[in-house]
Amino acid sequence: MRYTEQHKEETRERILDEAAQRMRRDGICGTGLAPLMQGVGLTHGAFYAHFPTKQALVEAALDTAVEQTLERWPTPEDTAQLRAFIDQYLSPQHRDDPGHGCPLSSLAAELGLRDTPSANTDVLVARYARRLDACTLEAGPQQGLVALAAMVGALTLARSVMDQPTSQRILAAVRAALSVPDAVKDNAPAAPADPAAE
Repeated sequence: MRYTEQHKEETRERILDEAAQRMRRDGICGTGLAPLMQGVGLTHGAFYAHFPTKQALVEAALDTAVEQTLERWPTPEDTAQLRAFIDQYLSPQHRDDPGHGCPLSSLAAELGLRDTPSANTDVLVARYARRLDACTLEAGPQQGLVALAAMVGALTLARSVMDQPTSQRILAAVRAALSVPDAVKDNAPAAPADPAAE
């Protein structure tokens, strides 16, 4: 039975949505192709009709995860929205739902250890660092990068400790450390270049 191009594209999107969630929740190495395909109601063999290799799937799924993350947390337009973004990022809800959260805190270490850095990581780092440049830190012109590193690190640590009060304190400490001024700066020059904008 031949499927239409639209059907094939819809199936690919279902695979990518499932892969983006599983990779953030279980890691890249922990996401097997057979369980992934079973999760969308397809056979393992059907995978190769959509992707030539698992690495091709990884990059496409990371792209999907980045898009979903940027939709979930659009660029703040004022101080209140920036504060809300920080609070939501460093929340117990985000900590407890890595499958729908930011891929930086779930996958950055694994990508580094596998020696397979991703351009998708560059996109998120650039965009998040630029929006966080308004945070008031003692980090000079690199405060957006420092704020992002603190947030990703805090979320990663909060997920890794067994003691829940300690996990909560990690999130609360970094939330408190990232104060936001009354006026948010636009287009701070210190943020890294956004590869998606080039």
